[in-house]
Amino acid sequence: MKKILPVLLLVLLYTIGAKAQDDKSPSRRNTYIKVNPTTLINELDILIEQEISNTMSIELGVAGIYTDYPDYVLSKKIDIGQKKPDISTEQFVEGRGLGFRAGLRWYLIPGSAGNRARGAYFQPTLLYKKVFYPNEEVTINSTKYTESASKNVFGLQLLLGRQFSKDRIIFDPYIGAGARVKVYRYSNYNAIENGGIEHNDGRLVSILPSLQLGIKLGLRPR
Repeated sequence: MKKILPVLLLVLLYTIGAKAQDDKSPSRRNTYIKVNPTTLINELDILIEQEISNTMSIELGVAGIYTDYPDYVLSKKIDIGQKKPDISTEQFVEGRGLGFRAGLRWYLIPGSAGNRARGAYFQPTLLYKKVFYPNEEVTINSTKYTESASKNVFGLQLLLGRQFSKDRIIFDPYIGAGARVKVYRYSNYNAIENGGIEHNDGRLVSILPSLQLGIKLGLRPR
């Protein structure tokens, strides 16, 4: 997955550049700023959509992650036979991080010159997230040890949506499916027989399908 993502990003950038050269227009390309309220339970997503042709736009986003509690529910509370990371509830809840995404959007029906980004669309999106879990101190046999953990997420989403506006407000509901690769790293200590200490320097890779359903809200230019 780590090797596939750079290749897909290069293809994305090449496609954007080629399309911009082939479809130049004297009219101004609009920019839309959006937020995704459906992800506020664990992160703040801010996105920018930039028109690059009559039927195509690029959407870039950054996310500030202030808790990883939803992943705790998926990892610890829902059992579908998956392997589970050795990360505590407190670490999941207090997890902090950043996320980035890039998508190329094709509008199935071209809009007008002044408002191209409207109507049904198809959008493949690549995403990356990095989550840092807080260190925890444990005391075993009167000795203190520090446990740590982190997570990398690589994802691909295939989205279908329909963007429309009312006055200056943009509504962008979407559904989709994809896959996510989560790579957990953790360093833990456990007591074993005869007063010994076991150091678990673990790495867990989880590959699961993902479903998307939500709405983005934004503003269109005057």
